[in-house]
Amino acid sequence: MNNKKPAVFLTAHWENLLMINYEVDPMLLQRHVPAGCELDLFKGKALVSVVGFMFNNTKLFGINWPWHTHFEEVNLRFYVKHFDGEVWKRGVVFKKEIVPRKLIAFFANFFYKEQYQALPMAHIIINDGKDLVCNYTWKYKHKWNKLAVVAESKLTSIEPGTEAEFILEHYWGYNSYDKSTTIEYGVEHNTWQIHKVKKWEFDCDIAGVYGNEFVPYLNTPPVSVFLAKGSPVVIRRPRKIAGSRQQKKEEKRRVLSEAV
Repeated sequence: MNNKKPAVFLTAHWENLLMINYEVDPMLLQRHVPAGCELDLFKGKALVSVVGFMFNNTKLFGINWPWHTHFEEVNLRFYVKHFDGEVWKRGVVFKKEIVPRKLIAFFANFFYKEQYQALPMAHIIINDGKDLVCNYTWKYKHKWNKLAVVAESKLTSIEPGTEAEFILEHYWGYNSYDKSTTIEYGVEHNTWQIHKVKKWEFDCDIAGVYGNEFVPYLNTPPVSVFLAKGSPVVIRRPRKIAGSRQQKKEEKRRVLSEAV
């Protein structure tokens, strides 16, 4: 096996990562699982996360592109794993990623087969030493949607085996290239610390932004809300891996049997 790392595609500082996490029916996600991957469950639960955060000091191919170094992103993601013949790799699949610049969306969609959309966005981040206010907004069809928290300024470490560790400690991205081929890319960063969340708000046109299938789940109370400090990150160039449609069918049958 070739263990040489792909070249660096992007570097940045990811900061103030706000994550609101919901439990969903595994079968909702199963049809979106890329070939060669399986759902990664936390204590038997399938989770999706609505995530807002800041890209700062962003470099694409090692270059600071004017007006594209500091910007917001809001995404909807779920969790998968892939066995490469030696180890299990824990990763994420993105259902929708919103950014404020069309060029960013173009590069991500072209190279990574992502689901990026460029929309007007804004943010408010205030830290008074006691509380940290973090607010991400995006405009969809004349409506401003919001993802926001008030959290303690103090940072704490992630406890091993917790839901926070499960949500935050995924270091691979996977997307479907076609029915039998998957795009894989590495995401490298330090282990993050988190702020204890006091209050949260998620006001969104769920059907319009994410689709009707997610409405019953994202309209319920979340199972958890986290705010991570973040760190510098490295995103590697994507590569194609062969997936098995038979493996995907077998995983679907397994999930169905476990749900009964």
